[in-house]
Amino acid sequence: MLFILGTLALLAFMVGVLLIVGHYYPGSSASLVDWTPTRSPEVEAQNEIDDIRQMMEAQNEIRRRRGVPEMTERELQESVAEDEQLRLRGRGPFEAG
Repeated sequence: MLFILGTLALLAFMVGVLLIVGHYYPGSSASLVDWTPTRSPEVEAQNEIDDIRQMMEAQNEIRRRRGVPEMTERELQESVAEDEQLRLRGRGPFEAG
């Protein structure tokens, strides 16, 4: 029993020290742990655009093989808007009826 209480006390002490150091540290929390973003928001946005372009190209390749007309960016936007409206109404695109 004494071992368990000692372990809990040591754990509480360590958490307390970390909280005190974090509270009185003069810099930001990010500088405390030396955290910096790996990519800028501009790079993230460009990556998203590239991902969408690649997915559309792959989807259109499949559609060409099946003999179906290619999907345009406008059709994709309309499909996404329709799915979003269904989601906001509480009905997913896979629910019946």
